[in-house]
Amino acid sequence: MSNTPSESPGKVVFLSGDLMFASRVESAAKRSGLTFQLTGALPDASDASWVIVDLSMFSHLVDELPEHCQQNCPQATIIAYGAHVKTEQLRQARAAGIEHVLTKGQFDQQLPTLF
Repeated sequence: MSNTPSESPGKVVFLSGDLMFASRVESAAKRSGLTFQLTGALPDASDASWVIVDLSMFSHLVDELPEHCQQNCPQATIIAYGAHVKTEQLRQARAAGIEHVLTKGQFDQQLPTLF
């Protein structure tokens, strides 16, 4: 993402309750010049560049997340991740229209260069 001086930095909105993993995501976001928000609610910020949902805690939001983001932060990339053994959660996220669905291991591996 390229920012001009007049643009505000993008934001990573992380829907999770995993504080240990959130610190890793926050570090990666800040290294890329992005702000970070840990939340349990659907994003309402139009400055969200990334919306990441932890399926282990927020799989109940996947059906409404793509449409909600289209209305509130249409430029945001949506990522859902979950345990590789929770295949139904991963399938449900894909069926809801979330383009980037990863296992937690895949997400963790991509995190250092994701943003």
